[in-house]
Amino acid sequence: MIPIPYALDAVNFLAADVRNLFGPFVNVFLVTSRHWSQTDVGLVMTGSGLLGIALQTPIGAGIDVTRAKRGVIVLTMAAMTVAAIIIFADPAFWPMAIALSVLALAGDVFAPAVSALTLGLVTKDRLARRLGRNSAFDHAGNIFIALIAGAVGYAFSQRAVFLMVPVFAALTSAAVLAIPAGAINHERARDAAHDGEARSSPAGYRVLFQTRPLVVFALCVALFHFANAPLLPLVGQKLALRFPEEATAMMSFCMVAAQGVMLPIAILVGRNADAWGRRPIFLAAFAVLPIRAALYTLSDNAFWLIGVQLLDGVGAGIYGALTPLVIADVMRGTGRYNLAQGAVATAQGIGASVSALAAGVAVDHFGYSVAFLALGAAAALAFLVFFGFMPETREAPATARAGAPLAMEGAANE
Repeated sequence: MIPIPYALDAVNFLAADVRNLFGPFVNVFLVTSRHWSQTDVGLVMTGSGLLGIALQTPIGAGIDVTRAKRGVIVLTMAAMTVAAIIIFADPAFWPMAIALSVLALAGDVFAPAVSALTLGLVTKDRLARRLGRNSAFDHAGNIFIALIAGAVGYAFSQRAVFLMVPVFAALTSAAVLAIPAGAINHERARDAAHDGEARSSPAGYRVLFQTRPLVVFALCVALFHFANAPLLPLVGQKLALRFPEEATAMMSFCMVAAQGVMLPIAILVGRNADAWGRRPIFLAAFAVLPIRAALYTLSDNAFWLIGVQLLDGVGAGIYGALTPLVIADVMRGTGRYNLAQGAVATAQGIGASVSALAAGVAVDHFGYSVAFLALGAAAALAFLVFFGFMPETREAPATARAGAPLAMEGAANE
């Protein structure tokens, strides 16, 4: 029997492999191999993203209620497998639109499901470290799959990369089913209250709008992802257009460069978020993004572009490790943790989906540099909003346990 902490590590590692065979790889594949225009790519990405956005918050509410959290994750893996097969078999406009819509819905479910599963397995005082560890294994999986996908794309074709999805989806499903259903505390999985605190009935849905820090955070998330989401695909396209035979390998290099930084950043954040606070760490993530966008405009040299991509590791590494923790802080005691996750994911999806079309149109009409600068301006606005209006969300330092060892409920006797 696999100890619970290691099974959860495997879920995060392997699922990263499944999810990240899409996104930038699809974008580069459509532009370089299928010769789609930037506007057409933006339309498909935006359309599928908007469909997912409409369902993200209800999905979060459903995860709050369901006790089949393992089954939900297995179902998302099956959906992503279907999307990959469609992309491989028929990468025309409407089949791609369907595949990316399936992918968007599956992605909407997966992230909050894993966070809820984690919250149901880990006590509150160890949550920051466990979420940091989740993020670290996610980034390690990203590095692994980027290297494998780059090799497969170079040796065979960009299209062949998507056949790897069913393999990793099956492995992810096996890993999540290795976690005993009885080890999950479903009450804690929907609530960030401390163990031993009295729990009242879950708050109404209006709590999403009545919780001011959540509203501010969601706005910042939308701006952050409006600026961040198109950057890697645009850089990948610039590299692919200059080196068409090495398009997939170049995208892999960009991903590895960023993920190699994200991994230690996630560990650092997880270990110190209770001691340092959430706000100053998040401000660093928001500050790096506009700098990165502006630096892309200074040179088209491949080494420069990949070097600048390292900065993505700082911003995205902090975001991935801290976002579930900030939501847990803000929603403590409401019983609506996963509903709030869905709402924040909705804000994220709006930002990312709208920017896909906006960036595509900007590149088609004004070029890459203008697109990068416009995205940098949005990133600067995100920093200003967060700096001016987002409060610190951690508990008082006296009650924090930043140095507590990582442990999992149900695994103490392993």
